[in-house]
Amino acid sequence: MTTSAPTQKTQIDTRFRSATIPPRAGAGLKPAHVDAILNDDYRIGFLEVHAENYMGDGGAPHRALTAIREQFPISVHGVGLSIGSENGLDNTHIERLKSVVDRYEPGLVSEHLAWSTHDNSYYNDLLPVPYDQPTLDRVCTHIDVVQNTLKRKILLENPSTYLQFEQSTMSETDFVREIAQRTGCGLLLDINNVFISATNQNYKPMTYLSEFPLDRVEEIHLAGHATDTDDEGDTLLIDAHDRPVDDAVWKLYDIVIGQIGPMPTLVEWDNDVPEWPVLRREAKLADEILQRRAETYMLGTRHAAVG
Repeated sequence: MTTSAPTQKTQIDTRFRSATIPPRAGAGLKPAHVDAILNDDYRIGFLEVHAENYMGDGGAPHRALTAIREQFPISVHGVGLSIGSENGLDNTHIERLKSVVDRYEPGLVSEHLAWSTHDNSYYNDLLPVPYDQPTLDRVCTHIDVVQNTLKRKILLENPSTYLQFEQSTMSETDFVREIAQRTGCGLLLDINNVFISATNQNYKPMTYLSEFPLDRVEEIHLAGHATDTDDEGDTLLIDAHDRPVDDAVWKLYDIVIGQIGPMPTLVEWDNDVPEWPVLRREAKLADEILQRRAETYMLGTRHAAVG
């Protein structure tokens, strides 16, 4: 990919101090919710923003995020790095991401195991990659570049998938484990994505979770999904982010937290976004599980398989 000169580094706001993300529930920050969040007696654990929405130098988005950041820890979630791209990374995009990270000092920074660029085109989607050695090497190289530029660890999120590549030579869990071991990155476990992929490809989500490197997980995502049917009339789940978390996903989440203990957990809702009290309710449901499991999770078993 053709790159241009790096953008000028944004001035760091010295009012912010580095803040780790607590092992509590958080929500994706939406502009319409800013005032409600700031005035709410319920203090949510953290807010997450998409980095690409804050890559400009100023304006209303930055004023709102500054007000939020003064009161809450935040995480930064990227959707445009195209970690799996065969064309390489866009250095300008990485520098813009670094400006956002330097400016707001988030507790966590994450990206997707996906690609979204080809030649000079950008696709508004997160597309899957084959799980083979060339792709593994490429993804690891790209993560190394990003972490060295940001001077910090990033988390990599497992995708929602709808098919398998014929050229794949390893499982998704082995692929993700190898990436984490080689690069030192952390993992973001999206449990809704696990349930979607398992349903679409006819395997059990518990089998996937039993093979996933849970000891590398530093954040969890939850979201709602839509149900459709494929051309043969079989159930097809879509990662819609437009409704409450499904009961089956809550059950898997409870099991995972019972295994690894309380973990920063984000409730995603990106389409047909409701009023703030609806997202707050979802976050409180996650907090209830985190609190209940805080004293009962399997101490010392983060390296063990989920049973």
